Amino acid sequence: MADEIEDEPVSVDELASRCGADADALNRVLALLASYGIFRRVGRVYAHTPASRLLRSDDPMSMRAFARLWGAPLLSTVFANLEHSVRTGATAVEVVEPDGTWAYFRDHPGEAQVFAQGMSARASVDIAAVLDVFDFSRFGTIADVGGGRGLLLSAVVEVTPGSKGVLFDLPAVIDALDIQHERLTSQAGDFFVDPLPAADAYLLMDVLHDWDDAHCVDILSAIRRAAAPGATVLVIENVLGELEEEQAKRRHTADVVMLAATGGRERTAIELSSLFNRAGFSSGAVTDTSGPVRIVEARAI
Repeated sequence: MADEIEDEPVSVDELASRCGADADALNRVLALLASYGIFRRVGRVYAHTPASRLLRSDDPMSMRAFARLWGAPLLSTVFANLEHSVRTGATAVEVVEPDGTWAYFRDHPGEAQVFAQGMSARASVDIAAVLDVFDFSRFGTIADVGGGRGLLLSAVVEVTPGSKGVLFDLPAVIDALDIQHERLTSQAGDFFVDPLPAADAYLLMDVLHDWDDAHCVDILSAIRRAAAPGATVLVIENVLGELEEEQAKRRHTADVVMLAATGGRERTAIELSSLFNRAGFSSGAVTDTSGPVRIVEARAI
């Protein structure tokens, strides 16, 4: 619907006609959104605000895909069964898919695509915040472990002309990519089973929070086996701690989503350092960004 509003305000009747919606019902929904600063309302006429422009598909920082993700059937199921997680400590997903979220996505490729698009939209904002505060130029080879479509690694290599990158992810992910960058290569595998590439730095963006502590140690141990002493691991995700209110909301929301959807969790820097130590890394140093994600850095010892 946001795509139907350009630079000029549009009446709700015209929007309803364009979208195939009931004008009265649409007006009530848009009035609610406008009360939160998403669209600007004057009577029955609506215009964009900076927030609503992010819902356009052609905005450079579009969050449309991320918004669609929250209406996907899996997340609806997760929150409808949150009581199961609270009572048992297990994922809510197991109510409908005993083998978990990733098995669910394998069987529902349409939803998996919505999920991937939503994560990419959110990552684009977090990546910009990471590049603003962290200098990657000291690393010759950078491996992105579980890096998905390679958005983070591509951005990092683009700003570090002396570096090359290796994207590591599952075969189904890697096979769907067409990497064109001359300093980027890919390697397909499962980080619980297959050897990881040798690198000076290893990126883990929004990976560890998907897993419980035992699996996190397994992932970090796999990196340690591939890494030479002194190599760096960078965990980039929500990190709990003393927070500003808005950042606390996102991080604790994400923590409950992890509880119900993956069995993982958002962790404090101290909790991440404990995982590092168990896998053969130093304790992590924390770098804040302008957004909710933090960078926790440790070195192989």
